[in-house]
Amino acid sequence: MHQDIVPQAIVEMLRASGLDYEVMPCDPELADTAVFCEHYGQSLDDSVNTIVVKAKTGGERFAACALLAPTRLDVNRCVRKRLASRRVSFASAEETARVTGMTIGGVTPLGLPADLALWVDARVMERSEIILGGGTRHSKIRVPPAIFDLVPGAEIVDGLALDPRE
Repeated sequence: MHQDIVPQAIVEMLRASGLDYEVMPCDPELADTAVFCEHYGQSLDDSVNTIVVKAKTGGERFAACALLAPTRLDVNRCVRKRLASRRVSFASAEETARVTGMTIGGVTPLGLPADLALWVDARVMERSEIILGGGTRHSKIRVPPAIFDLVPGAEIVDGLALDPRE
């Protein structure tokens, strides 16, 4: 049913979770978070961006960071410290595709490679439901944040993101 717009491994993970979830089809041209929310009438406050970051010193290391759309990643303090690197940056679209197997606009924190760290901003866990990328630009997934309790290796991190509204 959803296999054509969500990778099979992610569908299986969602089914096995026992949590209520909804796969929402999405026009790939409208997959970027702000555009998706505006076009489909979804709340930015419930939308989660998955951003891949990389260490620029001390060897190539990547991590995926999940944060609420209205917030911004604390790259200069939290991410740099967690990656144990003096310099960090956002991974390019090509690097993101290489390390996740997904295209920007569809990256989901579900089903990432086991060797890729996944850090989830603690604010995400405060929402009653969240909207994640579906693994492709053709879908989004609405699910409770409790899904991260079931994602192997996911770490909930206080202060991973900053809210410019505060």
